[in-house]
Amino acid sequence: MRIWEKRGETVTVALRVGPLLRHVGPTTATVWVETDAPCLVRVRAGGRTAAESRTFTVHGHHYAVCELTGLAPGSSLPYEVLLDGAVVWPEPEAGLPPSTVRTLDPQAPTRLLYGSCRTPTNDSPEGVVRYGPDLLRATGRRLAEEGVGEGVNTVLLLIGDQVYADEIQRPMRDFLRRSREAGDDAPEGEVVRYGEYAELYRQAWSDPWVRWLLSTVPTVMIFDDHDVRDDWNTSAAWREGMAALPWWPARITGALGAYWVYQHLGNLSPGERERDPVWASVRGEDDAGAVLDAFARRAHEEPSSYRWSHRHDVGGVRVLVADTRCGRALGEGGSGERSILGPQGHDWLDAHLTGGHEHVVLASTVPVLLPHAVQHLEAWNEAVCAGAWGRRARGPAERLRQAMDMEHWGAFQYSFRRLADGVRALCRGERGGAPATVLFLSGDVHFSYAARVDGGDAAGGTRVAQLVSSPLCNRLPAPMRRLTRLSTVWPLRVVGRAMAWAARVPGSWPRWRVEGPPYYGNTMGEVRFDGARAEALWYDCPDPGTDPCPRVQRRMRV
Repeated sequence: MRIWEKRGETVTVALRVGPLLRHVGPTTATVWVETDAPCLVRVRAGGRTAAESRTFTVHGHHYAVCELTGLAPGSSLPYEVLLDGAVVWPEPEAGLPPSTVRTLDPQAPTRLLYGSCRTPTNDSPEGVVRYGPDLLRATGRRLAEEGVGEGVNTVLLLIGDQVYADEIQRPMRDFLRRSREAGDDAPEGEVVRYGEYAELYRQAWSDPWVRWLLSTVPTVMIFDDHDVRDDWNTSAAWREGMAALPWWPARITGALGAYWVYQHLGNLSPGERERDPVWASVRGEDDAGAVLDAFARRAHEEPSSYRWSHRHDVGGVRVLVADTRCGRALGEGGSGERSILGPQGHDWLDAHLTGGHEHVVLASTVPVLLPHAVQHLEAWNEAVCAGAWGRRARGPAERLRQAMDMEHWGAFQYSFRRLADGVRALCRGERGGAPATVLFLSGDVHFSYAARVDGGDAAGGTRVAQLVSSPLCNRLPAPMRRLTRLSTVWPLRVVGRAMAWAARVPGSWPRWRVEGPPYYGNTMGEVRFDGARAEALWYDCPDPGTDPCPRVQRRMRV
């Protein structure tokens, strides 16, 4: 416990992580914090509206969720965080604009910021050389300078790899070296246990610009593989291989437990949180570590036992955030059933992929529509792994799948076709009034691009597109850039189609074209919605040293 003097008060408890502004509605707003000791947390907005909550504890770490209610739609209120009555946020010495609570206005235009794949470097010179500038940090600078925007619903979607548990930076390596005992069987350079994940999140979100951004812009999150481990749930063979490692049970338990606390809990609306059985359980314990561990183990072993996907209606935009990792069906036990969402995930998506909204957005960490050569190759590989070219080809195909990360929607053809059928029905007005656009927002691949669907009669008047913004801060090395650039050239597209045909992969709607060359710099994506109009932008920041404010690298009408 730290004690210091601040504003004439003796402060005995401090913020460890946060505050983070998470789920917001027209009249409610959620503020999440981690403190360094048990305490009473109070959030005071606009000098009058207040909410408070006592912390709950998980493996010796202390958290609180404060829910402000009775707010006006479209309001923007500066707020303070008090711990045991002492103001600890904002920090005047940081020199940053006030943190604000922002509620949604159902009648206002909407702006979605989105990105994925971030390893924190604080824009150190060596970090910029290897990983490129940090676009999450740069976006904080941009919005502090421009203002978040009045009269606009602004939401940040962090869609995967918020932390890299298997590719850690030097500060995290130093922490593991200090905290682990001699003879520990955990892999060197990888995070395994809950407390290690807690430190990983602290380091990822402690940069002052990132901290301010997350305190001011409502943020929605979903995991991808590096939040747990590279290639997480690529296939049944991958799961079997990991299960044989002695440290894997602690890893998956710590990863999913920490994800629930640091990321998923803030995605839930007040009503959803009160109905969540895990929330009820953790608040009823002196230390809920064992309770959360049991939940995490079950969520891994029985993916249908918990739903990680979530829905948000932001103005006229329906945003569906899909779990494409934990809920996968991988054909375990020889069942042959493979699905990127799992049966319950597809049922959830079908139930919410409905009309009556100006725009529908599916946030999927992995792209639905890839460059054609890769899409065909993944479909071919799935068929060969299933035996399309005989038993002897299955082993080499599985090794190729894991080596080349063939784990996107193209590698789950049942899921791809089911989603395509649902989108086509939505565009035809068979699920209620057809939206103006259906957009897939994705990351994962470490390059950015747009793909536009050739609608024709199947899409009616609805415009359908894939928008990818990746990475926020983890630029591909030059050799990998050259290799992935080949995936967009037409000869490989022809080869890929021939291979898929030879493995008897059926063709299906949609047909699409990738617009322009991919971009390999770090980016933050943005989509602006106003009535039936939608515009996509990608921001980059080539030199954070001389020009720290991001600029528009590309824009397109959707």
